[in-house]
Amino acid sequence: MDQMRGNDDERPNAEKLVDQKADQKADQKLDALFRAYHSACPVPEPSANFMPSLWARIESHQTFTFSFRRMAAGFVTAAVALSLALGVYTSIPRANPDSPQTYLEALAEARPLDAPEIVGSAHLDPTGR
Repeated sequence: MDQMRGNDDERPNAEKLVDQKADQKADQKLDALFRAYHSACPVPEPSANFMPSLWARIESHQTFTFSFRRMAAGFVTAAVALSLALGVYTSIPRANPDSPQTYLEALAEARPLDAPEIVGSAHLDPTGR
């Protein structure tokens, strides 16, 4: 079985060499990526106005988002206020002399027909005649 695998001492060294070459290749690729990034991005000039100008650029991008948030918050506040006002308006009882106040009063004021033909009294005969 040992003959099929080969020499155990040589195998780990060969794997180590392959791993080292792969690591070197990955490091070279990463270094190339960093160089490309460095060449693509300009180096800012250090000056006294660096931070104020940086914050001005950041705030200019946030102005639209901030104004949209303020506008949305204003609409939500107006919707809540309108909902509360409508709720209070509908909950206030209003007296109208022409219409009854409650369902029971409406039933009491209703006048039944003088002689309903379809409604008659039912008579039960206990003797079955």
